[in-house]
Amino acid sequence: QVILMESGGGSVQTGGSLRLSCEASGDTYTIGRMAWFRQSPGKEREGVAVLSKDGATLYAESVKGRFTVSGNNTKNTLNSLNLLMSSLQPEDTGMYYCAAGYSLLSVRLMTAIRALGEKEYRTWGQGTQVTVSS
Repeated sequence: QVILMESGGGSVQTGGSLRLSCEASGDTYTIGRMAWFRQSPGKEREGVAVLSKDGATLYAESVKGRFTVSGNNTKNTLNSLNLLMSSLQPEDTGMYYCAAGYSLLSVRLMTAIRALGEKEYRTWGQGTQVTVSS
């Protein structure tokens, strides 16, 4: 069993930056990929960025060039995930969730729709709030 704990959310003005972190505990050797999702008020949860165990990354079009995902992959075990968010906009406001998936298929071999889809992830954190004011 894997448990995920997010941290680093907060409030920032338009154009500012924030760094989110997610720590995984438990059977982390089973994790194949980790991802960030977000849910804005009145909208469905959407995938933001993914990191595979092999180091491959994938981003939603809306955050490309502004967000950077990274993680700690020690001894072939992915056990943490970070998201550096820059040039933040009010539309980036929402609850950000960390998620873990257990397939070893790299995102290099996946479509964005699949890699950023909720079905690929079985474990979720509680979320951390990000608020961007204009």
